[in-house]
Amino acid sequence: MTNRCRGCDRPGAVRVVDLGALPQADFFPPAGTPPGVPESPHLLAMNLCPACGLAQLAEDDTVPDEPRGVEPLALQLQAADAVRTVADAGRLRGDTVLEFGSPHGGTWLPMLDEHGLHSVVDGPADVVLDCFGIMHEPDQRAAFARRAEAVADDGVLLLQFHSLLAILGGEQWNALRHGHFAYYSLTALRYLLADAGLHIDAAWQFDLYGGTVLVAAGRERPSREDATVARILADERAAGVCDPQVVRRLHDAADRQTGGLRRSLESAASAGTRVYAYGAASRAVALFARAGIDSGLVAGVADASPLKQGRRMPGTDVPIVDPPALLGADPDVVLLTLPDLLPELRERFPELEGRWVLLGNEPLGTLSVRNGRHPGVMRP
Repeated sequence: MTNRCRGCDRPGAVRVVDLGALPQADFFPPAGTPPGVPESPHLLAMNLCPACGLAQLAEDDTVPDEPRGVEPLALQLQAADAVRTVADAGRLRGDTVLEFGSPHGGTWLPMLDEHGLHSVVDGPADVVLDCFGIMHEPDQRAAFARRAEAVADDGVLLLQFHSLLAILGGEQWNALRHGHFAYYSLTALRYLLADAGLHIDAAWQFDLYGGTVLVAAGRERPSREDATVARILADERAAGVCDPQVVRRLHDAADRQTGGLRRSLESAASAGTRVYAYGAASRAVALFARAGIDSGLVAGVADASPLKQGRRMPGTDVPIVDPPALLGADPDVVLLTLPDLLPELRERFPELEGRWVLLGNEPLGTLSVRNGRHPGVMRP
């Protein structure tokens, strides 16, 4: 354990969130095997650096075991929107692109090829791309240096991240997970990029995950600050994203939300309401474990990934099933662990209309069935 910052390497990082020992977020044991103590010895905590402002995973003794999921339609649509946006802004100049990928999958390369950019495996490249990849790097300072080194002298780094401002505003405490080593504000990102010799000259915001930001950075310092960059930085100052007391509210949100969810599910079980969930996502692991959810409260979690089906949620006996099994079970309520999936799932499974309950866009302690067959059964 160390209090040195992963980004600027200075000592003094402050503990702001401590969720205790929880299961590894990407290890899904076979269904039918009993949950055991070895599944939950992994500390999950967040530090905040007072020097550069980087929120970061305090420590991680897990070994990545990422079962590849199916890329959601929402992520594909957002990627296409982002490519159009940066192309319209004239940021896709040159003819080479180097992509630093994410272990979650997904790539922009086919779309960038349509704009005349061909992929290379080594820099320097005219466009260097990182979409949700750099957060998986334990040594953040070295990761930023590698990306900066890959950028051609007149090239651009396009880097997209889930905004800490959105995480705080939406009380998305379960965005904290093993394997995700950094949680960026634009304030911290600007510092880390400058330390690597790059300067942000444009930014765009998207609704994905409740709020993501895409920045363009190059070697030349801009003569004046981009209006969107200035607005985001002002919003972050007003929200206090670098204030440990503000970020600590995520811990309070975790206690409040998991307690409320547990009470809601117990009430639903007492009323005979059959509850399933959709999305065996990494952020659902901490949620299920901290709320003490078992198959008596949530009978199963449906997921489109064949690599997760036939397994169970870590630290619980809740099985992961395929979508046809969810439809066959005909549940009264389906908890959606990733709200961005809702438009896609409503179109794909019209028979479940009115049974979805969103987890993530609202306090989990105030769940309610929207237009459900049992109105209000999930109210604590």
